Amino acid sequence: MTFQPAVKTDARVRSDVLSEIAWDPFVRDVPVNVAVAQGVVTITGQAQSMAKHLSQVDAVHRVQGVLDVVDEMTIAPAPAAVKSDDDIAHAVREALQWDVFLPDERISTTVSGGTVTLRGTVPSWSNRMDAERCVQRLTGVRSVVNRVTVEPPAADPGAIKLQIERALERRAEREARRITVSVQDGTVTLSGAVHSWADRNAVERIAGTSPGVRTVDDRLVVDPYA
Repeated sequence: MTFQPAVKTDARVRSDVLSEIAWDPFVRDVPVNVAVAQGVVTITGQAQSMAKHLSQVDAVHRVQGVLDVVDEMTIAPAPAAVKSDDDIAHAVREALQWDVFLPDERISTTVSGGTVTLRGTVPSWSNRMDAERCVQRLTGVRSVVNRVTVEPPAADPGAIKLQIERALERRAEREARRITVSVQDGTVTLSGAVHSWADRNAVERIAGTSPGVRTVDDRLVVDPYA
């Protein structure tokens, strides 16, 4: 017998979203308005940094019953958090250099008005995404444009597919059966349904970590009731 979670009303989803935001120490001080319609949550308000903005979106996605999020948040740094582009550029370079897993010498950056643009070539998709995450949480950063390209070592598409499927099975065999993996020219396409946003992120990261992956096309659907 398969357990099916009860479908939440929009009112219950909204209440749970507000409770999750109030519980999360990273975003509880961020003023936000929340509206819910058929499981789609719209958030509006102002965050003091890009890091808090992204944390706010993640907090909403964590709530069971949230199907999609419409993000209408803006970023308005407090005066003390405003940094010059020169300060941000130095902080970005130090952050990339201090991350032991990143080939920082292969990544260049441009900073303009608090927007950091990343360029360069790295050997893996996970390197590309880790570089973006590394910069997102720095004070003064308003947005990140990731133009880093991936040039992985040559690998057989069948081998890449098998590696990803086995990795998924090791972590959650039942979830793995609901996910379809296809590989062509280094692009991994993920399709199917997962129960939560966290599951979706985990599956994408597993796929991107596999050797030979140039990019990940994530078509997974979050359906907590499937």
